[in-house]
Amino acid sequence: MLTGSDLLAKVKELGDVTKSDLVRACGYVSAKKDGAERLNFTAFYEALLEAKGVNLGVTGSNSVGKGGRRLSYVATVQGNGNLLIGKAYTSLLDLHPGDEFEIKLGRKQIRLVPVGSNEEDED
Repeated sequence: MLTGSDLLAKVKELGDVTKSDLVRACGYVSAKKDGAERLNFTAFYEALLEAKGVNLGVTGSNSVGKGGRRLSYVATVQGNGNLLIGKAYTSLLDLHPGDEFEIKLGRKQIRLVPVGSNEEDED
């Protein structure tokens, strides 16, 4: 997927093509479960706006971690049983080494609450 000045240059180079061809040529394509092609128009337009200097101020799916990769907001239990959150997420929350959290367990969920905070204040 092209981003930044590369994306702007490709859009300019392609000129007058259909929106679908433009999205496809810039690499905003994924595969559906049945193997069919899915054009990711939203991601393309968000990247285009960002390349033009328009910041929508949206966090979450648009957050970028190390190497410019978008954060997935999915964590997988590793083979040794550990659940790794990662620096990109702790940086987003301005967490530092030594910060402590109370672990709240629910039905198939884990909630981390900063020690000494009011749980209702978090969200």
